[in-house]
Amino acid sequence: MANLVLATDDTGGAEIFASLQGEGPSAGMPVAFMRLSRCNLACTWCDTAYTWHFEGDNRPHRDNTTFDRKANQIKLSPAEAAAKIATLGQRRLVITGGEPLMQCGPLADMLAILPDIEVEIETNGTTKANSHVDIRVDQYNVSPKLGHSGNPSEAAIIPERMDFYASDPRAFFKFVIVEPGDVDEVVELQRNHRIPASRIYLMPEGTDSVTLHIRSEWLSRICLERGFRMSDRLHIHLYGDTRST
Repeated sequence: MANLVLATDDTGGAEIFASLQGEGPSAGMPVAFMRLSRCNLACTWCDTAYTWHFEGDNRPHRDNTTFDRKANQIKLSPAEAAAKIATLGQRRLVITGGEPLMQCGPLADMLAILPDIEVEIETNGTTKANSHVDIRVDQYNVSPKLGHSGNPSEAAIIPERMDFYASDPRAFFKFVIVEPGDVDEVVELQRNHRIPASRIYLMPEGTDSVTLHIRSEWLSRICLERGFRMSDRLHIHLYGDTRST
């Protein structure tokens, strides 16, 4: 049985914790979080670069910081991870990353041990769950990466995957917005893949409350005009840009 590769918290332990979901349709809900390590994309503004931007990785990031892999990754068996999640006493589990669907095998083994927990998976939308994981997922938070992320478009937006998630009513789309022009990309993706506006969330990029507030002012007007939903980043306001929040 393969192990899960997780990100570490500030103590060097596995980043498994209880908090309020800060983004998307479940914002404000008390949940257990598990943050997995590794990602197949490299967003220049990523606020969890410690899950993938390890020493020797020359892909650009705005902070120009790389992380020691050994200090920022930890392996747990599916049973060990399930036990840590169970002790948190939450009814819902958010699996995030990195890109969690890169580890479907051990994820399936872990979720089989937690059959009664609700499961929410955050994904960049370039991968999909295998059937053993998918059967246990209640909600997908799909965050396709727009041009400002710095990823090549052919890597970040895979039409087949976009269609797959657009056809699944469990999937909600959350787009990170830096400036008003980014919304034009969202509208094009909505049109090309027939995504219902009610399942599209626009979220301002930012790792501090001031930046989020400034961008939210004009983004709220765009959501009203376009019929999209808006997502804040509640955890940033509550805890700042810190791990295990």
